[in-house]
Amino acid sequence: MPGLISRLARLFAGKPAEVHALMARNQEACAGLNQALPLAGHSFVVLDTELSDMDVKTGEILSIGAVRIEGLTIRPAASFSSLVRPTDMAATGSTLIHRLTPESLESAPALDEVLAAFIDWCGGAVLVGHYIDLDMGFLNREARRLFGQGLANPCIDTLRMAQAYEERRPNAYLGAHLDTLSYSLSSLSLRHGLPDFPRHDALADALQTAYLFLFLVKKMRGGRIVTLKDLWNAQRPRVGLG
Repeated sequence: MPGLISRLARLFAGKPAEVHALMARNQEACAGLNQALPLAGHSFVVLDTELSDMDVKTGEILSIGAVRIEGLTIRPAASFSSLVRPTDMAATGSTLIHRLTPESLESAPALDEVLAAFIDWCGGAVLVGHYIDLDMGFLNREARRLFGQGLANPCIDTLRMAQAYEERRPNAYLGAHLDTLSYSLSSLSLRHGLPDFPRHDALADALQTAYLFLFLVKKMRGGRIVTLKDLWNAQRPRVGLG
């Protein structure tokens, strides 16, 4: 018996784990991303989540909202929006902000169902969000837990885009005024005269972010952001902000 166990151990040693079918589709959809392709040729998914708390170790996803951009045009009809039933139904301090009460969430679908549908819906799109590291921290944590690995989609952060845009404006002499600016989604939208949407609603925040994203793409570098590679480079602040 020990010999059999040893042979079996050698047989399976180093054998790669089987990829979940959902994540295999995600990998395939994201493969071969062409950074030289004009932005209008890419599909973007602008997303937002509502959370039970901001700690990626303890918080839960309560809602996912997203809208698609095709041809550098927002497609409101191509949207994704779902509440999520958490495992812990107790209200938290965040409930006062997003107003998602245990009563409003108790009949919502579970996260495995919502997240699987969202990942398939995204396909190979480039993901966009405001401080997207927070959203992706939660989404990837749960994707790894439920499906074995995180999303393969590349990401763009409108917060970093906004910081880079402000520091390159003519009045940004030596970065002297930058520490007085707010980079919240609502402040940026107000400052640039963008449409206003209800706060702390995942789909509404995704729409708000989509307008900000398109504004920044057109304004940064005098409108000379043409390709995805241009966008990667343009979103990097020069003075080490955020």
